[in-house]
Amino acid sequence: MHLAQLSIDSLLDGYQRHIVDAHKQPLFLLLVGFILSFVGIRFSVRMIRAEVRWWPGNITPGGLHIHHMVFGLGFLLVGGIGVFATNGGHPWIDWFGLAFGIGCGLVLDEFALILHLDDVYWSAQGRKSVDAVIFGILFTALLLTGYVPLGVVPSQGTRWGLVAVILVNTLVSVVALLKGKVWTGLLGIMVPGLSWIGAVRLARPSSPWARWRYTTRPRRRARALRRERLLHRRADRARTWLFDLIAGAPDKVPAHHTATHRVAEQMAARATAHLDAHVARSLARRSARLADRRSAAAPAGRASVPGGGRGADRQGKARHRRRTVRAGRSRAYAGNRSAVRPGSAETAPAPAPVSGGMPARTPAVKASEQRPVQRHLRRRTPRVRR
Repeated sequence: MHLAQLSIDSLLDGYQRHIVDAHKQPLFLLLVGFILSFVGIRFSVRMIRAEVRWWPGNITPGGLHIHHMVFGLGFLLVGGIGVFATNGGHPWIDWFGLAFGIGCGLVLDEFALILHLDDVYWSAQGRKSVDAVIFGILFTALLLTGYVPLGVVPSQGTRWGLVAVILVNTLVSVVALLKGKVWTGLLGIMVPGLSWIGAVRLARPSSPWARWRYTTRPRRRARALRRERLLHRRADRARTWLFDLIAGAPDKVPAHHTATHRVAEQMAARATAHLDAHVARSLARRSARLADRRSAAAPAGRASVPGGGRGADRQGKARHRRRTVRAGRSRAYAGNRSAVRPGSAETAPAPAPVSGGMPARTPAVKASEQRPVQRHLRRRTPRVRR
């Protein structure tokens, strides 16, 4: 009991010395409101998602669903306007700081909805809200512990030294962001040494820096890919697990969702374009190979095989029969066994002689013009029983 009393007294003394005496109580209350509002609203939405009966649920007056971002905007307005209205006097600034922190937690919890202008709260895009909240909490905590943006210390006397520190830290933070180190670059604004680590190390393969600088450096790109596979993916899995624990795992996007249709159409268009180009290239290569083989084999076959014309005629008739079967027509042609392929110059047999002993001359009829007529007559001529 005595030890617990001593620990409480030491905490109160530290709070009085580091927070109240340093005039940081409004910022501390803002951070407390930020964290409590985010934790409270995440607990509420997870209870609504689990369909707990005794939990109040969503606020839907008249069937209109009101997002908690609306209430957060109200808290932000009250906190911001209240500070200006009271000229930052005590104790109002403490209460308005708490209200402003509550508004920050409620609004940033739906940051992804504001960014995408769509209800993506429980989708994979909704993770941007968790990123924004965690970054806001860390930024406020660093301000509370004494860190200042870009290493600016108000007590510094040399103006050129202050400008140099700001420019160098800003440049290094921008390089870290371009290399895909988002958390390192953002937190490096508050902690200058952290941004240097992200700026010196290899860029992530999907970052703008890698697209600009690693296209002509295959070894460096291979190293970046290997590091992404071994290190960054493990870190991403750990971060995903932590975010699932804090904010809940995202849902699978339903099939009727507009974002699903949009993404599916884009993927289908890309796949179709890729397949069309691939099929066209394969067909062109195949036709070129066949043409080369035919041009190389045709002279040798004609010169070496005697009676090559008969073999070609038989092959042509076989091809014609196969096309006929595939077209659904009959293969039986009465009195047409000796007919040649369509397009040949041979004519049909001569008709029987007429009176006078001289055969009548008839114009030559191609087999392609004769066969349909014979088939038509054969189909419509009834058979006579004998």
